Amino acid sequence: MAEPDVELLAAALRRDSADLDLYAQVLTANLAASLPAGTVRVRRRRSLAQRVAGHEGSVEELDIALGEQRLALRTERGRVVAEALHEVRGVVLSRRRVGLDEWVDALARSLARAAVSDARAREALERFLG
Repeated sequence: MAEPDVELLAAALRRDSADLDLYAQVLTANLAASLPAGTVRVRRRRSLAQRVAGHEGSVEELDIALGEQRLALRTERGRVVAEALHEVRGVVLSRRRVGLDEWVDALARSLARAAVSDARAREALERFLG
C-alpha cells in the first residue's frame, strides 16, 4: 500500500460511527489486533447483573493513541462526545472537543501517517479497507 487515500479511509471510518458500541467493536476488531498493544483502548460500563451474566457491558469510552495524538470518544448524558488531545510522554498538553466528522478525519490522517512508516499500521489499514 503506497500512501493511503485519507478520504477513502475517513469514509470507511464514518460507516459505523453513530453507535459507540458498534464503532468500538469495528475499531477494535479491525485495528487493535494489528496496531501496537495499547493503541486502541475501550472502557466499558457493566452492571452487577451484566457481570454475573458474563456480558461485556456498554462502551463508555473509546481511546486511540497514535504518536502524540490521542483521540477519544465517550458517552456523556447519552450523547457521544469527541475529543482530540495532544499528549507527550503521558502528559496532555492540549484537549479540545471536536465534532464527530472532524474526529474521524483526524483519525484517518493519523492512521495514514502511521501506515507510511509502520508495517503493522499499514497491514491494519489494508484489512480495514478490505
